[in-house]
Amino acid sequence: MSADNPNPADQWVVISSRVRLARNLAGVPFPGWAKKPDRQKSLDIIRTAACALPEMRGAFVRSMDELTAMEKQLLVERHLISREHAAKTVGSGVVISASQVVSLMNNEEDHLRMQALMPGFCLQEVWQIIDRVDPELEEQLDYAFSPKLGYLTACPTNVGTGMRASTMVHLPALVLAEQINQIVQAVNKLGLAVRGLYGEGTEASGNLFQISNQTTLGERESDLIERLTKIVIQIIEREKNAREVLMERRPQMIHDQVGRAYGVLANACVQSSKEAMNLLSLVRLGLDLGLIRGLDPRRVDEMFLLTQPAHLQQHVNRKLSAEQRDIVRASLLRDMLKDVDRPKPLPLCLSDLSEGESDTGQNN
Repeated sequence: MSADNPNPADQWVVISSRVRLARNLAGVPFPGWAKKPDRQKSLDIIRTAACALPEMRGAFVRSMDELTAMEKQLLVERHLISREHAAKTVGSGVVISASQVVSLMNNEEDHLRMQALMPGFCLQEVWQIIDRVDPELEEQLDYAFSPKLGYLTACPTNVGTGMRASTMVHLPALVLAEQINQIVQAVNKLGLAVRGLYGEGTEASGNLFQISNQTTLGERESDLIERLTKIVIQIIEREKNAREVLMERRPQMIHDQVGRAYGVLANACVQSSKEAMNLLSLVRLGLDLGLIRGLDPRRVDEMFLLTQPAHLQQHVNRKLSAEQRDIVRASLLRDMLKDVDRPKPLPLCLSDLSEGESDTGQNN
């Protein structure tokens, strides 16, 4: 299997792919040191250049102080801005393409953080997109650059290429098989980072893990992409093997986990965000294994997003308390699963039960 051409059949493990570049303007204090006039100056310069790009025709352009808290959270949940950027106000902004594939954060940790984000395992494709945007901007902007070090950034770990490439992977079988810690440790030793759903400092809700490069200095962008791709392919193989082993050795457990997850999601009246994420992960696993039919995998990925707090409030067009969100979330999931047939349990085979288990059953 080539690193340049991942097997399309393995796309189901990788939820999305992203490449982000960090850049700063020469001669302007970095955002962490800049005063309000400097931040506004860099924002205006970058915004003007960004809006002139062909890729940004019809883009969503806002200053952070123009966005409500809910609008910011919507962008975070869609991974279009970081949680840190959502806390910014005057002097920071965002430019997002009409397709939402390309987004630019102005004055987060750096003057400019641009990214390309797409569903599935497509690191090469998102890299090619952002690699077109970057030089187009560089023709209009004077980047802070060192011939010796490369692009200069606020955080030393980003100096060099300024690139963070990442994939969001769904690894429920490795979690159920209690192999995930081993995988995380191995990936860390290879110079990659494993984080939760919203990056650094967040937990892996729904068995979703973000895998990205940690070093940017002294390596070419193409080499970073190729290395990450190869490692993700290996992780995909480990997840596939874990699923096969679990289905061979513990089929009743897998059927039970999937069936319980479906049952709760399809019938619960109150559903927390964390519980819904974990149960949807098991439903997606059941879908991948053929235990659940009549449901498009993209529909499950949509459920992951639509049940997040800000998206729920957008759905009902009003602010909700945490308790109200749990009720609306449960209602939405019941509605989205109402036409999906429940997973069928494995037929009971008494010969598979040990004599001790049979005796115990008689006592119950």
